[in-house]
Amino acid sequence: MDGVIIINKPQGYTSNDIVQIVRKTFSTKRVGHCGTLDPLATGVLPILIGQCTKISKYLVEHEKTYIATVKLGVKTDTGDTEGKIIETKKIPYFSYQIIQEVCNSFLGKQWQKPPMYSAIKKNGKKLYEYARERKDSRCTRKANRNKKNTIKRV
Repeated sequence: MDGVIIINKPQGYTSNDIVQIVRKTFSTKRVGHCGTLDPLATGVLPILIGQCTKISKYLVEHEKTYIATVKLGVKTDTGDTEGKIIETKKIPYFSYQIIQEVCNSFLGKQWQKPPMYSAIKKNGKKLYEYARERKDSRCTRKANRNKKNTIKRV
């Protein structure tokens, strides 16, 4: 079987969980995905089956859209909502204009450093595995180009 399936990944599943479900459902081993979504993330996850796995290199470089809900003034040990709160700060007054200026600072070429509790691999091992061993093994990823930021609600 060859093809592309677009999955609306629910929260709580890793991208690999979805790949395993598709493998089992279609009784095939050659299944991959185009871009890792964090278990907390929901959204579009293209799944490639059979010969279509060869096109992944062409799909991962395309523009993507992300929607985020942000909580200001809280820092966790994992950098996400599942971690233990390690710091809180009072947030001064801010306006839509200030938020837009901060968002615009992310436009253009950006080097992303994934958090230690990421599934991104370094030397064949997931970063969160290093983090659980209390070993800092941060890595720098390639630059991404951000073309547009839109704030829908403050």
